[in-house]
Amino acid sequence: MAQLLVVGSSTANSLPALALLSHDITLAPADSTALTDSARSDVVIVDGSGDLAAARMMCRLFKSSGITLPILLVVTEGGLAALTGDWGIGDVIVDGAGPAEFDARIRLMLSARSSDGLISSGGIVIDEGAYSAILNDAPLDLTYTEFELLKYLVQHPGRVFSREHLLADVWGYDYYGGTRTVDVHIRRLRAKLGTEHEALIGTVRNVGYRFSPDGVPRH
Repeated sequence: MAQLLVVGSSTANSLPALALLSHDITLAPADSTALTDSARSDVVIVDGSGDLAAARMMCRLFKSSGITLPILLVVTEGGLAALTGDWGIGDVIVDGAGPAEFDARIRLMLSARSSDGLISSGGIVIDEGAYSAILNDAPLDLTYTEFELLKYLVQHPGRVFSREHLLADVWGYDYYGGTRTVDVHIRRLRAKLGTEHEALIGTVRNVGYRFSPDGVPRH
């Protein structure tokens, strides 16, 4: 089951085929708030069946923000002619497609992101099975929590996470410590990445942290 963020649909019935699937669906308006809403999502579905210009703007906004989630664009048959490579989408589906086609495209987009159980981005390769992390072929000596935190960030490149969000998803809801522990572990991770690569984990002012695969800090 995947976490789907549907952008541009004003009601839950806008894409009825999705409601027949077992995926969790979150609706978001076609504006910048969708970037934050994507933090817990696996796939973004941009509904361009009603407003193609707004859909194009959203696809480009995700791309320019460094968010690398796969994007499935829904368009009418007439809208296909307007699509170009700079939209930054992973796949396209014609409005009116059935649930089986939606499910197949979502599964294919998700499977394309994984490779033999390895998670890689920005020169970091994480092997969940071996519980190891490598940066440019050099192993990283990480504690359990550092490994889990780095894995979580690398799994979601470009997405911004608040300290509270990281505490809940990495430490767990039963953890009673303060958010300062996140800052401490981020600082330790950056130190282990080294000065040349510490910018892989960027600070987003007044929000939290993000993993930037290009190593360029984003504030």
